[in-house]
Amino acid sequence: MKNKSDGKEKVSSNTMNQQHNSHPTSHDKKMSLIYSGFIGECAEIKEVFQTIEKVADTDSTVLITGESGTGKELTARAIHENSSRRNNPMVVLNCGAIPSELLESELFGHEKGAFTGAHQPRIGRFEMADGGTIFLDEIGDMSPGLQVKLLRVLQEQCFERVGSVKTIHVNIRIISATNKNLKKAIHEGAFREDLYYRLNVIPINMPSLHKRKSDIPLLINHFLEKRQANSNKSADTKKTFSKRAMETLINYNWPGNIRELENLIERLSILVDEDTIRYKDLPEKMKEKATTRQNIPESIMERNWPGFNQAVDQFQKNLILQALNQTNWIKAKAASLLKMNRTTLVEKIKKMDLESMENHVDREFTSNHKYFSIDELDISHLLHTEKSTISIMK
Repeated sequence: MKNKSDGKEKVSSNTMNQQHNSHPTSHDKKMSLIYSGFIGECAEIKEVFQTIEKVADTDSTVLITGESGTGKELTARAIHENSSRRNNPMVVLNCGAIPSELLESELFGHEKGAFTGAHQPRIGRFEMADGGTIFLDEIGDMSPGLQVKLLRVLQEQCFERVGSVKTIHVNIRIISATNKNLKKAIHEGAFREDLYYRLNVIPINMPSLHKRKSDIPLLINHFLEKRQANSNKSADTKKTFSKRAMETLINYNWPGNIRELENLIERLSILVDEDTIRYKDLPEKMKEKATTRQNIPESIMERNWPGFNQAVDQFQKNLILQALNQTNWIKAKAASLLKMNRTTLVEKIKKMDLESMENHVDREFTSNHKYFSIDELDISHLLHTEKSTISIMK
């Protein structure tokens, strides 16, 4: 692809702070990329970037699908800014935000007296976008009547203003987007099949944020830097997240996708006084819905790993002994602490040969193959403290 001649900010490759005025190379694809503020390095988003590179300098229509907040408009802007049309307008219209009876006038314009209240002639969005790109967001909300007229614009690049018989010719590229299932809408008779195939020449599906977990720290860092740059307080330092808070954000499902994440970062940056944002500062819904993962003390990770079954047996022994020590070897209380039946606990004590340790001075379990101590497996680790931990993920 050709370099941009107007010197506008375009692509950043290996860091989120470094910016270039040229198109990304094949080397850039292996790194974190930015297209018009769109950040990512996971396989799904790199596929989107590669599609942008291939289609940007063509006039093919593009249909961008995906959930709300996944960056569909950013993708449309990236296509326009990397195309030969970049010096001409990109006009954006949300078809779902305008009543159907007014949408026709917005798209095609109208003549004076075309309808009640039309006191002056007005050009429509298609004329405004002549030579450039028009982005029709929420295309699935367009009425069937307008769908027919849009189909003609796609086929012939011409139309008439409302109240006029004069045909206007334009040179535009149409990019559309929707969060709806258009194939289902076709089956239900709500969307024209012929229009769908005209719009869907180049399909781009935007991955939801919960499928881009590896990008979440990059996005958080970007939004923190953006917030710091826009702050009115010159003394403000960029905030950071504790390990547990970051893990919670990574494992959250993000129904609002990137838009929800950006709004949360702005909120926390304003409301949290400390430089480090911790788990306790996060919204309750995120604490409740975050994926639960088993945390293992970091000190264990630094050592040679035992076999899995051996490690589980060792863990059980140490955990039971910890409970017995904390309850002064009152088995009923220890069983309650461990959330098991007393008889089950007694059986495990016998099976693990722990009775002999009841009178041990320190009551600390030892063995010839000790991989971690009681302190390392203190029950506080199971209560999700703010201590640094390493998590085992599938």
